[in-house]
Amino acid sequence: MPGADTTDPVVLPRPGVVRIVGPGRAGGALARALAGAGWTVAPPVRHGDDPATATDGVELVVVATPDAAIADVAAAVAPRDGVVVAHLSGSLGTGVLAPHAHRVALHPLASLPDAEVGAERLQGAWFAVTASTARASAVAGAVVDALGGRLLAVADEDRVAHHAAASIAANHLVALLAQVERIAPDGVPLHAYLDMVRATVDNVARLGPAAALTGPAARGDTATIERHLAAIPADERPAYLALSARAARLAADAREASGG
Repeated sequence: MPGADTTDPVVLPRPGVVRIVGPGRAGGALARALAGAGWTVAPPVRHGDDPATATDGVELVVVATPDAAIADVAAAVAPRDGVVVAHLSGSLGTGVLAPHAHRVALHPLASLPDAEVGAERLQGAWFAVTASTARASAVAGAVVDALGGRLLAVADEDRVAHHAAASIAANHLVALLAQVERIAPDGVPLHAYLDMVRATVDNVARLGPAAALTGPAARGDTATIERHLAAIPADERPAYLALSARAARLAADAREASGG
């Protein structure tokens, strides 16, 4: 685990006791999921509560507030020997959890629209984990194991790039599908295209992005691209052109790599 102190002794009861500071969508989802996995979930610390005693009687405190508040909330929590303090941010490292010795950045790669649906999606999810000590690493591993998840070790200095990739994979895909909906002819629903989207994702998983690429940009069919541009609204063209250029570059790089 990046940054882990391998000399730190680890004694961790399984399942453990966790307290959530900020039980909103993400924090509430984690609380539900861990409770379902046999962990004891201590009463949460809600907005307006004093978080100073959050470490009492638990092995793990999860600060599930908005990113901008994590450092202040963590600083207000009284450190306690052996207690691990974590946050769920994708882009922040462990430094924002000072002054606690055992710190974990624990980012689930899952969409958590509410606590109930989020708890289901945390089952088997990937978790991007950065830990400051061996104990912090062990507790993070126990959380991921309890949820049947998969642990992805990410160094502190790589967390912003990790989060950018996650945002593209989730948020940018949503924006792209909204463009599909806007461009589609009247009477053709977005759902008509989603089976193709699912098959494309399956192809990427099986073959990798370069081998899964199809379409006019991949085969250098500029005439079709020009017809597309003529058919779509002017304000949709910049995004279409940018992504067509990236597709063409991906295809060219693949041909070069293969000697074609």
